[in-house]
Amino acid sequence: MKRALINVDYTYDFVAEDGKLTCGKPGQAIEEEIVSITKEFIDVGDFVTFGIDAHEEGDQLHPESALFPPHNIVGTKGMDLYGSLQDLYKAHQHDEHVFYFEKTRYSAFAGTNLEIKLRERNIEEVYIVGVCTDICVLHTAVDAYNKGFKIVIPQNAVASFNPTGHTWALEHFKRTLGAKVI
Repeated sequence: MKRALINVDYTYDFVAEDGKLTCGKPGQAIEEEIVSITKEFIDVGDFVTFGIDAHEEGDQLHPESALFPPHNIVGTKGMDLYGSLQDLYKAHQHDEHVFYFEKTRYSAFAGTNLEIKLRERNIEEVYIVGVCTDICVLHTAVDAYNKGFKIVIPQNAVASFNPTGHTWALEHFKRTLGAKVI
């Protein structure tokens, strides 16, 4: 079965101590696992994607502007991949099986060409890692389910600033989306 990795929002603003909308220590604690999984996928030639939240400075019309402080502003360090994931990406950004794209909604599928890229490669199974488990990872997983992809969630490679939401989402992946949580 062909598989792909979807890295969701593992950026400076979502993970660093001084990030604009950080999940802090829980997000920082998964760095090694995210890098390890990403490296594994890259090394075997599996399709690796980076779906990264991108917002315009001062955009008051975006629905998130009423819910969260400004974050992941285009052109700022807030959009940089966090920690050593940035270095891994830079080393492989020109590989044909590595795909970086910006997204403007919670789901990596909403308003992007991610599904087209997966279908072109006959991908049947997606592994989803990143932050936040109960927001962008969850919405990406729901869309993957609705589009007929098998879903795998490495639980040591997802995190949230909301421990209750994180736990709830992990159960939701298993019980409602039929995902394999490993």
